[in-house]
Amino acid sequence: MADAFPNRAAIEAQQLASLRALLTALLPANRFQSRRLPDAGLTASVASLAEFTRRCPFTAKDELLADQAAHPPFGTNLTFAPERYTRFHQTSGTSGAPLRWLDTPESWQWMLGNWAEVYRAAGVTPADRVYFAFSFGPFLGFWTAFESAAQLGFLCIPGGGLSSAARLRAILENRATLLCCTPTYAIHLAEVAAKENLVLANSAVRKIIVAGEPGGSIATTRARIESLWPGARVFDHHGMTEVGPVTYECPARPGVLHVIERAYFAEVIHPTNGESVATGETGELVLTSLGRTGSPLLRYRTGDLVKPESKPCACGSHELALAGGILGRTDDMLIIRGVNIHPSAVEEIIRNCGGVAEYQARITHRAAMTELALAIEPSVGCVDASALARKLEQALHAAFQLRIPVTSVAAGSLPRFEMKARRWVKE
Repeated sequence: MADAFPNRAAIEAQQLASLRALLTALLPANRFQSRRLPDAGLTASVASLAEFTRRCPFTAKDELLADQAAHPPFGTNLTFAPERYTRFHQTSGTSGAPLRWLDTPESWQWMLGNWAEVYRAAGVTPADRVYFAFSFGPFLGFWTAFESAAQLGFLCIPGGGLSSAARLRAILENRATLLCCTPTYAIHLAEVAAKENLVLANSAVRKIIVAGEPGGSIATTRARIESLWPGARVFDHHGMTEVGPVTYECPARPGVLHVIERAYFAEVIHPTNGESVATGETGELVLTSLGRTGSPLLRYRTGDLVKPESKPCACGSHELALAGGILGRTDDMLIIRGVNIHPSAVEEIIRNCGGVAEYQARITHRAAMTELALAIEPSVGCVDASALARKLEQALHAAFQLRIPVTSVAAGSLPRFEMKARRWVKE
């Protein structure tokens, strides 16, 4: 997909213009931002993006939670009167209390436009039939994806309130060509299909857009999904309730995400000192949402770990490329006997090992020591579960130089997930 911008200079010029318009709207209307920005000397006449990054403080999730606790229920990061807002969503709360988020019709439409970029990159057209295997609860999730698809003229098939088996039958019977779900749930649907004697090779699904977990950009996980859904290509995407839909997968390079830079000013910083990281180094993604005026975030520390690239992309886009997509999160890294371990690295080893239907990681703390152990469910047809466990132990040892015990458990004994998988359990 060729970028609408001819070069980086054009992207940055558009970002600066959008940033100035955003600051004009926020000051002094938005109480949360008006408490922070004047003290930093930041005004709507900011001269450059460099000045913005130099003057504007980071925004952390804890600040937003504290603001909502002090000013319930929605906090003060609202640019307009409450009656202007028509949409309510909240974060999943997987790492603490959920954040509540409101949107005006204009901010909502801005997010729908971001999803249109995701669909264009994936080559989705009005000839496609899109199935949303999603519960449509209070999480932002695929709400924006659904409404954007409808605006673009795609046939939208909702899967809320149905069992996995019922969803599979709807996918097959309605000849859905695109499936939207989490990576974990795409795998789980294939497991259910095998139990129900439903042949996915007969489905019309040719594209699977995944979000909610890093798995879509993990080569072994996407290969697993594509093997379970014959003829389908996985397209990764990521976003957050607080900022909206952020990236689309490069159509020329699977596993590479491009930031939608007409919508976001993105930075990648060192998680501990806040300084910019060099190209090719891993750092934390920081985002300023340029068009979500009703509930904006400036220099928001997402907690997502990424590796920025600067070389021209084969797809023609000049937008920021993130090699490997979302690599993990700053708050999920474990230190096991002096070794840094990210859950995404463990998942890649498990999927590469093969033969594992589902897994669970248990983290225990004894005295000053943190320990990690895995439980695995062998795939249907596995003839020696103990040998599979030993094989995985060896692969983990080769990767981390640690002994991580692996035990095999009975089929169906580990939980399955429709939303974000919670495989890592702290005891």
